[in-house]
Formats: sequence, structure tokens, C-alpha cells
Amino acid sequence: MKKDFIQWHSQKRHIEHDRPRIFFKEREIWLCHLGENIGFEQDGRGGGFLRPVIALKKFNNEVLWGVPLTRTDKKNQYYFPFFFNGKEPSVAILSQIRLIDAKRLKYKMGDMRNEDFVSLKSKIKQLLA
Repeated sequence: MKKDFIQWHSQKRHIEHDRPRIFFKEREIWLCHLGENIGFEQDGRGGGFLRPVIALKKFNNEVLWGVPLTRTDKKNQYYFPFFFNGKEPSVAILSQIRLIDAKRLKYKMGDMRNEDFVSLKSKIKQLLA
């Protein structure tokens, strides 16, 4: 699949100059402009290069650690399956944790259940240790 970096760079300019930073909290799931990335890094989809992410750690009002989500269920230590809104299967891609500027956040989709969030943080700590 051919990547469209030219269109993404045009979107990036708009995001940088025209989008405000949005107020967010940890545990929230946001649709985020992740962009067109290199190799196996998770890309956003569609014209806005969007992908859902979990706000894992809020450092301040400008930046967060985000974990991209997928619907592809893989069974290994780098994926964390959970049910979004109690019914939609989602999978956090732990190996793709990244620093995200709040300007990339488009809109809030909902919140991860607190029990799932605690388990997710525990699993990430295990990976980092």
C-alpha cells in the first residue's frame, strides 16, 4: 500500500496552526490525527488520518502518552483486549505507545472502564520493567 505523505503534511500544517489544544483526561478514548507514519508504526485512517487512542498519562494540558487502538485481536504480550462501552471489542497496541500533542485530538469517543484502565497500566509497567 502506497502512503500519501504529501496529503498528510498538508493536514499537519492545519493541525499545527489552526487547531486548539483540547482539554482531556487520563482514561479517555479520543479520535486522534496520528498521521501517515513510517514502516510498521500505526497510521491514522481516512482523509483525517484518524485513529482512536487511549489517554494513558497526562503530563500537562499540552501533551499525553497515548496508546493507539485497533479492532484486530492478537494474542500476545504487546496487545491488551478490552470492551469499549461494554460491547465493542477493542485492542490497545502496547508496543505503539507514543507522546501526542493535544492539538492532534479531534473528539472524545468515550471513557475506558476504570478496571480495564488499571489492568492496562499494570500490563504496560510489566513491559517496561
